[in-house]
Amino acid sequence: MIDHARDLVSVRDATERLLTAAAKLDDAALTEPSLLPRWTRGHVLAHLARNADALVNVLEGRPMYVSGEARDADIERDAPRPLDIQLADVRDTAARFQEAGAAPADWSRTVELRGGVTDSASRVPFRRWMEVDLHHVDLGIGYELEDLPEEFVERAVDFLAARFTGHPDVPPTRITDGTRAWSTGRGAGAPDITVTGSRPDLLGWLAGRRDGSGLTAGGGPLPALPSL
Repeated sequence: MIDHARDLVSVRDATERLLTAAAKLDDAALTEPSLLPRWTRGHVLAHLARNADALVNVLEGRPMYVSGEARDADIERDAPRPLDIQLADVRDTAARFQEAGAAPADWSRTVELRGGVTDSASRVPFRRWMEVDLHHVDLGIGYELEDLPEEFVERAVDFLAARFTGHPDVPPTRITDGTRAWSTGRGAGAPDITVTGSRPDLLGWLAGRRDGSGLTAGGGPLPALPSL
């Protein structure tokens, strides 16, 4: 069962880890490439701040973003800011997200996210946790997928495997770390392909952060996953 209150604590802790690490950078470092294509580290921090605002909108019943174009424009606008302003923005928007999460609410209600995606309100804090910890890795400052909390990695693999379930471009696939297995892809029959590897490598592949070279695929080639 999802515990949104516990996840809010995990989001807070992940945000503090990120802010502590990012505070060791300087303005020049923010202009350098992140691990995400076409984004600098400044883009990553700007996105984290604007995503917090967007998820507050979701929790309070407003559209997540005015539009996809407005979302992208806000990130481009904020990416060049100096480090102190970036960090203050991430911290302040994170605090607003925590306040929205602490407000009395029906956490079983359905909320609408970007692109018409819907989910239980109770899962919004975990979605924010994914944003914070994965984008901490994306900063490329020494925090790796192997450094992520074990609970987070397992739940993120759960979440992403479910996200690709039923996707017409992903063959029926069994994913396993040798201890636990997940099913994903189109169809409900026996899997065409079995993908095996460590949980961080599985997460990296599912999240588009690694090319899958650390994984082994049986029954066919490693599936090419669509962008999230």
